[in-house]
Amino acid sequence: MAAAVAAWPVLRDDRPPSEGADLSFTLKDMNGTEVRLDKFRGRPIILNFWATWCGPCRLEIPALVDLVERYKDQRLVVLGVSVDDSPEELRQFAAEYKMNYPVLVGLGQEKLQETYGAVMALPVTWFIRADGTVHLKHDGAATHEWFETQVKAMLAPPARSE
Repeated sequence: MAAAVAAWPVLRDDRPPSEGADLSFTLKDMNGTEVRLDKFRGRPIILNFWATWCGPCRLEIPALVDLVERYKDQRLVVLGVSVDDSPEELRQFAAEYKMNYPVLVGLGQEKLQETYGAVMALPVTWFIRADGTVHLKHDGAATHEWFETQVKAMLAPPARSE
């Protein structure tokens, strides 16, 4: 198991990073299929770093499952990156939790985890706009309502400066 620990809501970092998201990574999903993150460019993305053993991560999954269904017409993509679980563990877990979004294997993807700040604590969630800019990086667990608020804000047209 990796050195990451579960983070509770008090460990939040809700500031947007200054650059766009790095979508240059390719990972395998839990079924062994290669998934290039840049194939989702042009779509809003929730990139959620988690682990099966992480209690707060488990609590977020139903919200993410719901958001996939609720915002499919807006082409929202949810990607779950498990930081240290095997594909076998992920297939069983995803079936149990009825995960309806790609579950990616982050085991051995240290560069990806470092790039997205998912090294010391979990969960870590990134909200990436369709244009590739980062709406928000969030460290720690969140409620369904909070996720919904962030998705609505991410999907809203940018405010015009005059």
